[in-house]
Amino acid sequence: MSTPGSPGAPLAGLRVADLSRVLAGPYCTMLLADLGADVVKVEHPLGGDDTRAWHPPELAGQSAYFLSVNRGKRSVALDLKHEQGRAAAVELCARADVVLENFRPGVADRLGLGWEQLRARNPRLVYCSITAYPEDHPAAGGAGLDAVLQAESGLMHITGEPNGAPAKVGVAVVDVLTGLNAATAILAALHRRTATGQGTRVTVSMLGAALSGLVNVGQNALVTGTEVARYGNAHASIVPYQPFPTSDGQIMVAAGNDNLYRRLCQVIGRPDLADDPRFATNPDRVRHRETLVAELSRVFVTRTAQEWAEALRAAGVPAGKVQGVLEALRAAGPSATVTVEHPLAGPIDTIAPAFRIGTAPATAPTAPPLLGQHTREVLTELGYSAEQIADMEQSHAIGNSTTTRSAS
Repeated sequence: MSTPGSPGAPLAGLRVADLSRVLAGPYCTMLLADLGADVVKVEHPLGGDDTRAWHPPELAGQSAYFLSVNRGKRSVALDLKHEQGRAAAVELCARADVVLENFRPGVADRLGLGWEQLRARNPRLVYCSITAYPEDHPAAGGAGLDAVLQAESGLMHITGEPNGAPAKVGVAVVDVLTGLNAATAILAALHRRTATGQGTRVTVSMLGAALSGLVNVGQNALVTGTEVARYGNAHASIVPYQPFPTSDGQIMVAAGNDNLYRRLCQVIGRPDLADDPRFATNPDRVRHRETLVAELSRVFVTRTAQEWAEALRAAGVPAGKVQGVLEALRAAGPSATVTVEHPLAGPIDTIAPAFRIGTAPATAPTAPPLLGQHTREVLTELGYSAEQIADMEQSHAIGNSTTTRSAS
């Protein structure tokens, strides 16, 4: 069966059946779509993905949240509780190369969409399940949202000012980490399938993704056997590595080694700070953090953030002005966004993927779909006749963009 995808792209010709919703799963499948896969998003005819209703803000009735993670996909509206809708979903998934789901444990099996059921029809299937908790966790089987997992993983504990309350990261970072882990594991499973001819099941937990994302902070806790502290915008093990006030804003300075620190001192006109034995090495600077930060702060406040950023970067010292989100997107240049043509909103900008493989994609990415926009198209590809599709619409087993409605 032919699949749309992007001709010439790395995953061209592969079909992904996306049974997930909200952020982690849809983010994963958008990355696969960006790589050229034909991603078919399965949604309920009434309301669809939860994030369709997560507004304001919105554009032509489409929530910004949904638009952010559903570029390049086709939407099929199927009622999985209806026999005909469920049968269509099974047919779609059994013929796919990849299936991704984030149902509560046991739900996929009850719907006939579980791993064992689908691989019996398609041994080459790569099947990815996203869960809140690992199977051996006391809360296994429970639901979880990003903020809860930030709390339970320690991410919230290490975020915020040292003497303030724990704080969540300003974006749903656990969902993003989970989506990235899922995409990586799926690509690995597809590579192994090429060698063995056999598919496999991939499981990714949100808690596991969050814990693995603790990296050096998590290792610090394991090495010391003690609880780690919050450092706000500073770094536990590197000084100077934090923002400093300037005459018109803040600048982030990251002098990650002794050589960069010495360059920093030259740029700011304080070579004496490089020669001071209290600050000679990074461990010395960590021990005398407060004294050094006070000295640097008195200098940085004398010029603008942009002036300091340009001077430091010219010397090879990592530094940047603390920017707002819109400011950052506009300053990053045209490669930061990709424009898609939406059927209701017209041309809209979405945030581009961070990766580039070879040249630009052979075809422009498509806009996040309307609910049920491609139901008839995909069912026709699966072999359903026009009469069968009309009957399924009449019985409300399926929907299309003229019969479905997004939740409001």
